[in-house]
Amino acid sequence: MTTVYCVHCGGLLSASDHEVCRTPRTALEPPRYCSECARRMVVQVMPSGWTARCSRHGEISSTTPRATTG
Repeated sequence: MTTVYCVHCGGLLSASDHEVCRTPRTALEPPRYCSECARRMVVQVMPSGWTARCSRHGEISSTTPRATTG
């Protein structure tokens, strides 16, 4: 089983304290933590979208399809 982390707070998704992470406001924000390793990502927000880069797992962007996490 793969451990999955919240992209907004970095905590385990299996924990039940993610109400703040699941608001309409956070749905529009870029991820701040890697969902695979919970490392803080380097995020760049531009008028056309955003990119987020994990030092271990690479880059994702607002145009990259991703699973709903957090």
